[in-house]
Amino acid sequence: MTNTALFEIGVEELPARLIENVETQLHRKTSEWLKKERISFDDINVYSTPRRLAVEIAGIALEQETIEEEAKGPSIQIARNEEGEWTKAALGFVKGQGKTIEDLYEKDIKGTTYIFVNKRIEGQQVQDILGNFKQIVEQLQFGKSMHWGKESMRFIRPIRWLVAMLNETVIPMEIAHVTSSNITYGHRFLGDKIILESASEYKERLQNEFVICERLERKKMIEEQIAALSTTFVVPIEAVLLEEVTNLVEYPQAFIGDFDTRFLDLPEEVLITSMKEHQRYFPVQSTTGKLLAHFIGVRNGTKDHIETVIKGNEKVLRARLQDAEFFFEEDKKQSIDIFNEKLDKVVFQEKIGTYQEKVDRIQRLSNLFAEALQLDESQQKTADRAAHICKFDLMTNMVNEFTELQGVIGEKYASYFGESEETAQAIREHYLPLQANGDLPESIAGTIVAIADKLDTIVGSVATGLMPTGSQDPYGLRRQAIGVLRILEESKWDISLETLCQYALKELQAVKDIQIDPETMNHLTSFFKLRMRYVLKEAGIEVDIIEAVTKHGIGIVYYTVEKAKILKQKRQDQAFKTVEEAFVRVLNLTKGHTDDNVSSALFETESERALYEKTQEILPEYNKLNEAHKGEEALETLSQLATCIHDFFENNMVMTKDEAIKANRLGLLNQISLAIKSYADLLEIEWKQQF
Repeated sequence: MTNTALFEIGVEELPARLIENVETQLHRKTSEWLKKERISFDDINVYSTPRRLAVEIAGIALEQETIEEEAKGPSIQIARNEEGEWTKAALGFVKGQGKTIEDLYEKDIKGTTYIFVNKRIEGQQVQDILGNFKQIVEQLQFGKSMHWGKESMRFIRPIRWLVAMLNETVIPMEIAHVTSSNITYGHRFLGDKIILESASEYKERLQNEFVICERLERKKMIEEQIAALSTTFVVPIEAVLLEEVTNLVEYPQAFIGDFDTRFLDLPEEVLITSMKEHQRYFPVQSTTGKLLAHFIGVRNGTKDHIETVIKGNEKVLRARLQDAEFFFEEDKKQSIDIFNEKLDKVVFQEKIGTYQEKVDRIQRLSNLFAEALQLDESQQKTADRAAHICKFDLMTNMVNEFTELQGVIGEKYASYFGESEETAQAIREHYLPLQANGDLPESIAGTIVAIADKLDTIVGSVATGLMPTGSQDPYGLRRQAIGVLRILEESKWDISLETLCQYALKELQAVKDIQIDPETMNHLTSFFKLRMRYVLKEAGIEVDIIEAVTKHGIGIVYYTVEKAKILKQKRQDQAFKTVEEAFVRVLNLTKGHTDDNVSSALFETESERALYEKTQEILPEYNKLNEAHKGEEALETLSQLATCIHDFFENNMVMTKDEAIKANRLGLLNQISLAIKSYADLLEIEWKQQF
């Protein structure tokens, strides 16, 4: 007979977005715990619904594995005194291992002799160990757990029941004053209490009480039901929405509902948001991609009385769309100027000012960026206009109701009120990316306003002491910083990040008369460096190379990324080893030296003169290529110094007693060192382990 252990935590409804992650945690932690406890098993099945988390361990052994292992004690010098007698250290070791002096033996390890004992650890009955599974439950991470009632334990939702069984036997266990039993519960409305006679019948008994406990099985049911309903139209199933709906129900039943075709006159994004975000419905399209006046919902139950369910859902959606229709018509009676005037009455952040003040800064920054990028007059005008009206839609009724559509509504209304297509597009794009890895702006105006907006928020927050801490980041500064870096990389701006931050600091100080702390720029640099790490790690760059290219600042973002990728490749290139050794030796010798003055009159050797002449030939070309951000060519040019550097070190002693010659040689090497560091600080890279 196959043995089965079962643990179920019954809770009040779990947040749908967390369930998949918790399933993964449960599986991993259970596997690790079983291996640590020396309990063999065949398989682990993790189940979840909105009201439960469960782990079924199939083929579990009834007894721990018995093991024999060698326990290592102190070295013989510590274990015996000068007279050869056992010391307290040796006696304490054998006592701690449950052994005697007679059990000791000696063994040499790498030239040192240690004392050892062999010990046998007998396996216990698994039934006596399974109660410790509560440790796994207590270790689950939910991002935001809470205390419930008088409980000291933090958990995402109150625990209502607990099942812990090994075959037919209940395992004694208590979590948050809830004791284990063999009693679980079916569907909240359709099912009854279930008294389990065996752990192995869990899944079947739940299904009999209208609970499909396997998440992927529920997801498959929903997909199949939607496919059966969509024979004459198309239902684009978004993975995130499908996952959320799956985790909202215990027994899924899809249905199709309708809404009045007049609502199709509303912006499509409003309809989709009303269905997906507010009601968790799947929108319906024609075969040509046109939105239709239908939706598919999923109820938590059976087909019984489905007509009533459909009518209820249609009524709820109709009310929401009627509100949207009213807001849409009311907004169209206004103008962009009227909406923009209201920004002065809304505070963005107490220390930073109103939305109007923020928009003013965004507009000035956008103009500075446009000039620095040498845009033509038409492009500058588009960026200026987009910056001036980029936040007007925040004052509309529609965005007040559908906050997630900020920018989208701005684009729709800007077009309606007669703005150019480019301006309207920039209004939507300036909010991008919406997530760290989301879509980026495509237009130059959208890119400029996006960076200006995000930098103003980040710099203003850091300058006024509103840095994110731990998981707290109310203004989304981390996401926005990643957005700035990704946009700069994608758009290949030849302006350093530090320069852009200085622009933003200057504008902030001019408008709000904020006293900028001298350390503010350092705080900003540190903050952006951490985000740059994320961007470079996403590109597959290792930490040491990241540190090398950002050691002295982030600089031109796209060029910094390019150099990191080049160095990643060079580290694996055996042919670059000679160059790397030469450069690293130069950098090590010139640590702490800043003087790069050289006098040819002080040269004593031909190799010294050859290195100097090669340096004068190579460095101007290297600097030209480096300033043009041609990373591969710049490094290849600088690498031409390697042979002369090795020859120089072979024939010259840098740290000679003659101070004048020593300083001259260090000055020559420092010219090369400064050039190398303008590319990257190669001392930060772990070269040797790669060859």
